[in-house]
Amino acid sequence: MSQVLDKPVHADVSAARPGGSGSERAARRRAVLEWIAVHSLGVAAALFFTLPFVFVVLTSLMSDQQALTRDLVPGTWEWGNYRQVLDTPGFLTWWRNTLLYAGLGTVLTVVSSVPVAYALAKFRFRGRNLALMLVISMMMLPPQVVVIPMYLFWAKQLDLSGSLWPLIVPMAFGDAFSIFLLRQFLTTIPNEYLDAARVDGCGELRTLLRVVLPMAKPGIAAVALFQFFYAWNDYFGPQIYASENPAAWTLSYGLESFKGAHHTDWNLTMAATVLVMAPVILVFFFAQKAFVEGVTLTGVKG
Repeated sequence: MSQVLDKPVHADVSAARPGGSGSERAARRRAVLEWIAVHSLGVAAALFFTLPFVFVVLTSLMSDQQALTRDLVPGTWEWGNYRQVLDTPGFLTWWRNTLLYAGLGTVLTVVSSVPVAYALAKFRFRGRNLALMLVISMMMLPPQVVVIPMYLFWAKQLDLSGSLWPLIVPMAFGDAFSIFLLRQFLTTIPNEYLDAARVDGCGELRTLLRVVLPMAKPGIAAVALFQFFYAWNDYFGPQIYASENPAAWTLSYGLESFKGAHHTDWNLTMAATVLVMAPVILVFFFAQKAFVEGVTLTGVKG
């Protein structure tokens, strides 16, 4: 009995210490270093994308003498630069045209693309795969290939040059990228929901409106944002069809004219740039959750 009581008990003391064994401390140290490395890369990437925008905003609030100097912070905050830009002849007209082009074009694209994507995703008919291949092939076709015949059709046959209608009207007939993106998202919706709606007496149109659309909101939001951003930033289309009519210019094309007229007033040019970027940033900020969810779920199922 005394031999048992006299047995050394210090063998397991290191395992009972609060610091743990050496391997455990090394693992914790490695985890901390990995956390620091990953977050440092994240902060560096965030600064890489954020600093140019910060530079544009700060320059837009500088005086003409201070802009593009070594000073990084405005000596005096010139908020009147934005008022001067808004008072520029034609700037508000460019805003109105851009809202018409982006807003109406987005609505037409979504309304026309959803039924086609629904048919390609949920209907079984002869030639469905061929139709899907045609949609994908249209995505691969560069717009510059068809710009000349399309311009001749809209300008010579319909006499719509000098306006944005040659850019808006085609969106009422669907968009290949939007159709493909929505089709990929709709394939993730289980067919059991659609079968239950049909058993309850819903036709295909009612099933689409009452069952599919509420479940496809993230995908529709992603498509709408993609189309809105494309139309808002489009420079090539307005240059082709609306360049001859300043009353039909959009912000992207008008900003080039503004920069040419104020090429030495970089503070005003930066202020105009901020005003052009602000709506897109705000739209993405408030809709980013639906946008990310829609893009993430798209393509999960083929």
